[in-house]
Amino acid sequence: MSDKDTQPLSGKDLARKPRGFPDKRETLVHAQAGLVETITGVYRQWGFEALETSAFEYADALGKFLPDDDRPNAGVFAIQDDDDQWMALRYDLTAPLARFVAEAGQTLGRPFRRYAAGPVWRNEKPGPGRFREFWQCDADTIGAPGFHADAEMIAMGADALRAVGMETGEFVIRVNTRRLLNGVLDGVGATASDTRLAILRALDKMDRLGSSGVADLLGKGRMDESGDFTKGAGLGAAEVKAVLAFAEAGAKTRAETLANLSKATGSTDEGKAGLAELEAIALALDALGAPEGDVVIDPSVVRGLEYYTGPVYEAELLREVVGEDGKAYRIGSIGGGGRYDDLVARFTGETVPATGFSIGISRLAAALAIMGETGTLDGPVVVLNLDRGDPSVALSIAAELRRAGLRAEAYMGGSGMRPQMKYADRRGAPAVVMVGEDELAKGTVTIKDLVAGAEKAKAIKSNEEYREARPGQVEVARADMVATLRGIIAAQG
Repeated sequence: MSDKDTQPLSGKDLARKPRGFPDKRETLVHAQAGLVETITGVYRQWGFEALETSAFEYADALGKFLPDDDRPNAGVFAIQDDDDQWMALRYDLTAPLARFVAEAGQTLGRPFRRYAAGPVWRNEKPGPGRFREFWQCDADTIGAPGFHADAEMIAMGADALRAVGMETGEFVIRVNTRRLLNGVLDGVGATASDTRLAILRALDKMDRLGSSGVADLLGKGRMDESGDFTKGAGLGAAEVKAVLAFAEAGAKTRAETLANLSKATGSTDEGKAGLAELEAIALALDALGAPEGDVVIDPSVVRGLEYYTGPVYEAELLREVVGEDGKAYRIGSIGGGGRYDDLVARFTGETVPATGFSIGISRLAAALAIMGETGTLDGPVVVLNLDRGDPSVALSIAAELRRAGLRAEAYMGGSGMRPQMKYADRRGAPAVVMVGEDELAKGTVTIKDLVAGAEKAKAIKSNEEYREARPGQVEVARADMVATLRGIIAAQG
């Protein structure tokens, strides 16, 4: 250990944020809150009720993320309580739901339809767009065995994305089922777990590598541009062709895709059962009015198959954005879900049908910010303090504006006029209010529309002309102050 490692941190060094835990300023906070309000509004409209659970759960309630004795924080953030039991911050919003349903038992009516929104925590390596703390917004139905319940989740997810501003062609929800995949794997003789996993991983790269790259990974393996070699699943040519025929069965309509899948999945029992699942979902989607462009059947979707027991679905943003490097790219996945009939059984031994859909609020907010669609939050009207010895006039005017329902603040610093104007600009203020001795004597206020003033100032060439014109500035009677400010704010829109 070096001397540097043993030295105490300075005050400046102490001011450091843990990696993967984002700070959020007002615009992003309000954008996230707006997304939650809009999406949960859709869930409520579909008849779901709110449920809020604690941030902490006993670690053994988190299923595959249960810490072992030697690694209590593997995958989760865990602590021991005073009974020496491990508690962990929730990894998602579904495990707490399963625990709640198991505890409630027969007192909880079924189907139980709930929605929830809140932060979740994952003890994973953070990276670009990958956080250890982030928000999710879920809806789940517990106790409904029919695949119409899955179709409802999918159609409702599409409704929620449209509600937050997504248009036709800007997003898609892709649907597949575990049983159909199992049928294909059985049909090509992939019985070993490592072989099946290699096939699934290869299919998951279809968008990035295309058919030829996936074919290599299904066969002997693939060498990438850097020279790194990835061992393949070891399938023969006929088996590779069969898996690719399945993965590429997607067509323009759900009916055409199902027809292609019927040919590609063979005659295994699992394949037939999976096809029947998707046919039932497609029929219900038609009844729910889900547009073909919003929801597609895509056999390449392989998300979370160790967790889901039936249909799986993934929501993806399709709109391309231009990054700082000038290159166009897609945001990608912003949510998904599926059927998980075995989750409650971990607590009760009873298989309980369950299906759910989750939207990643933090990821969706970040995507909208990149696309420039989070908007700008309206700042407060700033009342300038022109009498630093006695700010009571500025304070009373700000209070009057707030009583009238306007967002307003009196300047609290000790600076002069120019810094106060700069402060109002930084706050995004629509206007400032100024009251000096002249205005007090006349019973008036001077209001400056900062947006209109900035536009008019562009055509002014000299300081003298600017002082003479005073762009965007108007003096009105104190009684007309609120109405004038409301007009300015409405005009800025």
